[in-house]
Amino acid sequence: MTFDRRTLFKAGALGTAAALVPSGISLAKSDRPILTHGVQSGDVTWDGGIVWTRADRPSRMLVEVSHDPEFRHSRRLRGPLLTPETGGTGQVRVSNLLPGRPAHYRVTAEDLHGRTCSAPVTGSFTTAPLGRDDVRFVWSGDVAGQGWGINPDIGGMPIFKAMADRRPDFFIHSGDSVYSDGPMQESVTLPDGRIWRNVVTPEKSKVAETLDEYRGQFAYNLLDDNVKRFASQVPVFAQWDDHEVTNNWYPGEILTSPLYTEKRVDVLAQRAFQAFHEWMPIDRTRAVDGRVYRKFSYGRNVEIFVLDMRTYKDRNTSPKDQPGVVLGARQAKWLVDGLSRSTATWKIIAADLPIGLTVPDGTDIEGVANGLPGAPNGREHEIAWVLRELKRRHVKNTVWLTADVHYTAAHHYSPDRAAVADFDPFWEFVSGPLHAGAFGPNALDPTFGPQAVFVHAPPAANTTPLDGFQHFGEVKASRHELTVWLRDATGASLWSKTLRAA
Repeated sequence: MTFDRRTLFKAGALGTAAALVPSGISLAKSDRPILTHGVQSGDVTWDGGIVWTRADRPSRMLVEVSHDPEFRHSRRLRGPLLTPETGGTGQVRVSNLLPGRPAHYRVTAEDLHGRTCSAPVTGSFTTAPLGRDDVRFVWSGDVAGQGWGINPDIGGMPIFKAMADRRPDFFIHSGDSVYSDGPMQESVTLPDGRIWRNVVTPEKSKVAETLDEYRGQFAYNLLDDNVKRFASQVPVFAQWDDHEVTNNWYPGEILTSPLYTEKRVDVLAQRAFQAFHEWMPIDRTRAVDGRVYRKFSYGRNVEIFVLDMRTYKDRNTSPKDQPGVVLGARQAKWLVDGLSRSTATWKIIAADLPIGLTVPDGTDIEGVANGLPGAPNGREHEIAWVLRELKRRHVKNTVWLTADVHYTAAHHYSPDRAAVADFDPFWEFVSGPLHAGAFGPNALDPTFGPQAVFVHAPPAANTTPLDGFQHFGEVKASRHELTVWLRDATGASLWSKTLRAA
């Protein structure tokens, strides 16, 4: 196998001197490949899931899998080459497993000559059940934003340990998985004199523009031991929002910020999109358009619909009083049709934007709600069609989960309070940030009749993770009930609600 100059690349955010080696140079037996950022799993189904890793040089990904933690009776899968074309990352779809069982996997990277392998790294996930087993999962979003990164003084990003301690079956990552537009400083002096310290890498010292800089955003989070351990133990269903590219972006946008030399958001989004799929364990064959939106059954109690409310939305400058777009016609129809056909008791809609919260972009609108009372317009128009169709088709037990606004809340929507009456009442639960500046609360738009039943938000904008306003949500779903807990960074419950199946 031969390599040209494109073969050479640095190990990325680790800052090591290890590099991909050109053809013709033999590695000594002691010079083994290194798995630089641990392992992850995602997009789990009843018979398997995606397993991910990254190596520091060209090598072959190998995966052993077994239902036995000692790897007796294991199977060995030969995965892809880990090369510069994907930034050293690779993933394997592990299949033919038993449903509802823990699956243990062990990943190594074999050098291109087949002479030596990396040290193994292990992980696990539980396959989806086929029956009515109870399901427990967590969700949240917003990681390492507003300049608050991995802080060694508080043990990195400790909320990931709190989530792991809940022993969830899976994690829905509601977007803003990285902050590609948020440069970090090694230390920040807070108004009260405290010092916040960050681990900083070259890629996190400026806004991301190149493909390698976008890759570095994902590599950064996996430098934290809490994140790395969580990723090895809990499979993820990942979606993206805006900060994977840049703040509040929409297709076709031209940036004016002096921080960017590349002003075309569509160019940046393409690079970010590649990095996102290289570094997150996503099964692109399950995505309807090969991008993000897709659905998964997790037993007979739960089906998850992962939305993409970023790729297809109209301009933030679009008129607020005319019909707008946030899902696009094809995705909106896919969502309604999928919910209508679902036989799961609970239909979980994982949205990367809240429905009833007004999220401004200067004088324009970033989110769904247009901030105006009265009939649905702007992007609300499309959501109104979805809600209307769900009522017409008698779809019951839908629950919306989201993050985005950097606080936690429970919203109940009812036609009795709304400007429109042709939808069934439903709940939307908001939770975040995982490790970023805390904000809020945002104003509620009255169009769909939302009521803020619970809110936990900071007293000031951009409150640091030191001050107790980091959040994740937890859900337990059974045949007849679904319970939601809104939790803080220690895992303590701030509020909970149990819903009965219709």
